[in-house]
Amino acid sequence: MSRSVIHTELAPAAIGTYSQAIRVGSTVYLSGQIGLDPYSMQLVSGIEAQTRRVFDNLKAVCEASGGSLADIVKLNIFLLDLSHFQLINQIMGEYFVQPYPARAAVGVASLPKAAMVEMDGIVVLPDSGGN
Repeated sequence: MSRSVIHTELAPAAIGTYSQAIRVGSTVYLSGQIGLDPYSMQLVSGIEAQTRRVFDNLKAVCEASGGSLADIVKLNIFLLDLSHFQLINQIMGEYFVQPYPARAAVGVASLPKAAMVEMDGIVVLPDSGGN
């Protein structure tokens, strides 16, 4: 099965040796996103702003793949401070509707560029072949 690179200018360019996402068949593997503004490539300030920026970045990559946030089946959240878990849930509720994706939330010691939150995920695109 072939794979293709997903890229959009509406999400931050990769800051390392990775792609924003890779599509294999109808599955898209989203690379981790932190709260970088895609135009300035600067980290936005504060956990709420970073969380919203992460969801906006993920949304842009999902849309570039032909899907949407609603097509995310698995979401991984990495937090420097697990006390922000309730805020993450609240903001996630603004971006997702039921059925919610499967999810993990993990406390970590550090993230790239001193980010407070990072997320990655797996998208399964709707069948466009009418099957």
